[in-house]
Parts: sequence; C-alpha cells; structure tokens
Amino acid sequence: MVTTIDDAKRMAIGMKLADMKALQNLLIANEQKFISAVADDDIRHRIQDMLNDDQKNLGVLDTVIVQYGIKSEPSQGSTKVIEEAQKLMEGSELTIFEKVAQHELLKHKQTMTGLLIHKAAQVVGADIEAAITPLNTLNFENRAHQEQLKGILEILGVRELTGKQPDQGLWGRVQDAVAALTGVAGSVVTRTDDEMKIRDLIRMDHAKVNTLFAQAQATDDPQKLQEYFGQIYKDLTAHSEAEEQIVYPAVRSYYQDTQDLYNEQAEMKQMLEQIKSLNPSASNFKQHLSQLMQTVMHHVQQEENEMFAKIRDNFSDEQEKQMATEFKTAKSKVQDQFAASSK
Repeated sequence: MVTTIDDAKRMAIGMKLADMKALQNLLIANEQKFISAVADDDIRHRIQDMLNDDQKNLGVLDTVIVQYGIKSEPSQGSTKVIEEAQKLMEGSELTIFEKVAQHELLKHKQTMTGLLIHKAAQVVGADIEAAITPLNTLNFENRAHQEQLKGILEILGVRELTGKQPDQGLWGRVQDAVAALTGVAGSVVTRTDDEMKIRDLIRMDHAKVNTLFAQAQATDDPQKLQEYFGQIYKDLTAHSEAEEQIVYPAVRSYYQDTQDLYNEQAEMKQMLEQIKSLNPSASNFKQHLSQLMQTVMHHVQQEENEMFAKIRDNFSDEQEKQMATEFKTAKSKVQDQFAASSK
C-alpha cells in the first residue's frame, strides 16, 4: 500500500519555493518604499520597472508553486531573515543607500535560491524540471536587477559621501552587462505575462504527468515507484478537481462531449485509489500504472485535440487568463488539503 506520497527531496524543494514567495513579497514592499523615498526621477523610474517585474513575477512564482504541486511553509531561517530585513527597511537606522544595498543582497539571495532549485530539479526528477520552467523568468530578471542595483548604489553612495553627482557613465556599463546577460540567458526566458492562459496551464499539467509516467515506467525500484506515483496521485487529483470546478462548466455549452471528460476522470479517480491501495513492490503495480497512463493519455488527447479548439474559438485572451487564475486557485485549495493531511 502506498502510505506516504511525499518524498523528502520534493518537500525540501517545496520549502525553497515557499522561501522564494515570502522573499518576493518583501522585495516588492522594499521597492514600493524606495520609490517614495528617492527624489531622483531616473532612479525612481528604474526602481518602478523593477517593481513591475517583481509584481508580475509574484504571479509567475504562484504558477510555479501550483504546477509543482507540493505546498510548504517558508523555513524558519528564511522567515527570520525576512522579519529582520523588514525591521531594517521600516526603521530609520539605515540610510537609503544602506537600505538599497541590503535590497541588492536580498536580490542575490533570491537569484541563488532560484538557481539552486533548478539544479536540485535536475537531480530529483524531470517532472520537477517541467513544473518549474517558468522560474527561468525570475532567475534571469533578478540577475538583470542586480546589475541595475549596482548602478543605483554607486549614484546613491557617491551622493551620500560627497554631495556631488557621480559619473553617469556607469549606466552605460550596466546596460552592456544586462545586454550580455540577455545574450547568455535569453534562450531560457519564458513568457512574461503575469498570467498564462488556461490552455497553457492545462498543457503544462499534461506534460508534467506524462514525464512522471515515463519516469515510473523506467524504474523497478519500489521506493522510486512510490515517489512517482505519489506525485501522479496528487497532481491528477488537483488537476481533475480544478477542471471539473472551472473548465468543464465553462466549455459545456460549446463542447457537446464534455460529459465524456467527466466520465473519464471519474474512471481515472477510481484507478488512482486502486493503485494507492497496492504495494509498489507488487508484481502488478506497474501493470495497473500502465493502464492508468493509457486512460490519462486518451483523456489528454481529447482535451488538447478537441476541447482546446472550443476554448480558442469561444473565449477571449482575457477570459482565458481569468479562467487560468480560477484554475490555479482551485488546484491550490486541493494542494492545501494534501499539505494539511501530511502534517
């Protein structure tokens, strides 16, 4: 019987993602304070651009966390760091130069955490790499922000020390550095909308579960089978509940075979519960898993080949984005229930 559907490595990555979300909120709050505290229009404009990126990337990070499928709370260490940083930013002990310097360090921490998650994903599983792909946007833009902040720090620092204007030529070097960074990392930048369309999110779910099935088919290790099926169980459960709450009711009047999708998912849920009751070392475990995979893949083909066309033809981009937001919220609630039951 599959009694534990969480894996320690996956939980650790989930906690790092929670750390990133908590820190992202702090970065946004800091930049809002800087815009009010700095009189220089050029600096304010650059910080406003960073704030726009960071507000958008909070939405991207929410998407990553939901697609990843394992909810966690921030670590005690990160929570303490954020609380201490908030006190410094709200207090009067530091000058604006010193506050921006602390902010640059926090940006560095965020960048390194994002890169660490990518490296860990490469070790733990290809399905994790698929789920966290949008994180590339945050990693790239945070690197670019660091270069911008170096220029801001030089200007603020020279003014604070001398009362005079610094050499503005630094901005040219900063822009060169950002351009070079774009050349290196541009190929990994994902879409930068604050919200994906519903078809994008569903397609990402499909790609992830397909990867999980492939990983499960490639191993006979009972522990790995338990790990992969555990994630399949949670992902398909959250995905199907969200579709039945948000997507299917919306498309039903346009797609006459919507009931078939409900029926297929009811069959899939029965199969999930049956497999959950088996021991991963049982001889028929992978056979049942293969049958589930066939059912899911048929369901995926029907959605992508037929239902997607109805969504494309009958919903505007904004309606698709709104549906995506509601879909993420519904999935998140199911994931919260999994997280609560594992405590």
